[in-house]
Amino acid sequence: MTMGVIVGNRGFFPDHLAKSGREEMLQILQKAGIEAVALGPEESKYGAVESYEEALRCAELFKSKADAIDGVIITLPNFGDERAIADALRLSRLRVPVLVQATPDTPAKMGITHRRDSFCGKMSTCNNLRQYGIPYSLTALHTVAADSPEFAKDLEWFAGVCRVVKGLRNLRIGALGARPAAFNTVRYSEKLLEASGITVETLDLSEVLGRISRMKDADSAVAAKLEMIRKYVTTANIPEAALLKMAKLGAVIDDWMKGTHLQISAVQCWTSLEENLGVVPCTVMSMMSESLVSSACEVDVCGVLAMHALQLASETPSALLDWNNNYGNDPNKAVCFHCSNLPKHFFKDVKMDYQAIIAGTVGKENTFGTCVGQVKAGPMSFARFSTDDTSGGIRGYTGSGRFTDDSLETFGGAGVVEIPGLQKLLHYICENGFEHHVAASFSNVAPVVHEATTRYLGWAMYAHGA
Repeated sequence: MTMGVIVGNRGFFPDHLAKSGREEMLQILQKAGIEAVALGPEESKYGAVESYEEALRCAELFKSKADAIDGVIITLPNFGDERAIADALRLSRLRVPVLVQATPDTPAKMGITHRRDSFCGKMSTCNNLRQYGIPYSLTALHTVAADSPEFAKDLEWFAGVCRVVKGLRNLRIGALGARPAAFNTVRYSEKLLEASGITVETLDLSEVLGRISRMKDADSAVAAKLEMIRKYVTTANIPEAALLKMAKLGAVIDDWMKGTHLQISAVQCWTSLEENLGVVPCTVMSMMSESLVSSACEVDVCGVLAMHALQLASETPSALLDWNNNYGNDPNKAVCFHCSNLPKHFFKDVKMDYQAIIAGTVGKENTFGTCVGQVKAGPMSFARFSTDDTSGGIRGYTGSGRFTDDSLETFGGAGVVEIPGLQKLLHYICENGFEHHVAASFSNVAPVVHEATTRYLGWAMYAHGA
């Protein structure tokens, strides 16, 4: 990750604070493993930005590194010149997240030689950024020392925001197959997604089946995928013919995504693949999600988009689940379930099995390939996005809870979740017509996803429990 750094300075405040503040911030970023792009002392006074001329130099530097810069940190070791800071950002034409940090004063050092006034200067900087139409984020505390544990948390949070914003802009999603007729709930607008820089590339399921039919059993790509499947999950009692079909399906999807530069996918399942290929795609999709190439079923494009946002924020695998059942009489608990294609990361133990629901209509022999087990306990972040054609925008919700150790006797991939105020959330979902699918990850990154999508992408988001 690379951050642009703007060091604020103002002439009638102690400018030695700008010098020490710049050096401290660069050291903090280096310790965090973050590259920094900042003016040097030879390019401006102490490498800070105070005048329009210095703003021009900073902007030119940022332009030259624009492809690498993920976000910008404005650090205010003293009051700072709010105009120069805003000018530097405007002239750079960067469209990245911005974090404003102000260094606190020390009560024993409030004389003319050490007084910062960053507390006040931060307000002026934010005022000008707002006037210039530049979105920005704030540290949890109004003033915070760069070398404090609190700022370390701010920096971790902000880095996540930068990953989500960069990862969702210019995203390419593969939609494999048509939306199942019985799933009106996952309808979406490609045009609204395109307006946020998200492209959907489609492939008809007939083309997938045609490519599979032309593949040889001994094809090297098929053999490699078959070996990966065997290493990934226990396949005892699974017919060899079914495993071979899964391997061919996986090889075709891999080739398609690579050839069309796709990052994530949404796949038709119910029930065309079972009837026309004779397997479910769950294991193939589970393997993709496990390797951080998120994949959602029922061509739920907005669902896989939420999976990807959580994965970018947490840098861990995410899954798409159903809000599926109550759990006894506890109003804050529910059962989240899928058939399943959950990544292995989610399970206590997992094995490959057949899809018990579809088997009743298409036959057990056509439904091998699910990943079955109980979801392990741990922290949970959840998210859902939806395109709203009537309002002409993208909306969604985020929140946090936990997967519990509560017992559960069922099939597929399932876990019990506990979410404070769950009934309020369920009311919100139903009142606003959201889908029954929700993305989840083992993390605490809901605030990251909310900040990235609301402030920098302009989506209408609800933060549950905030």
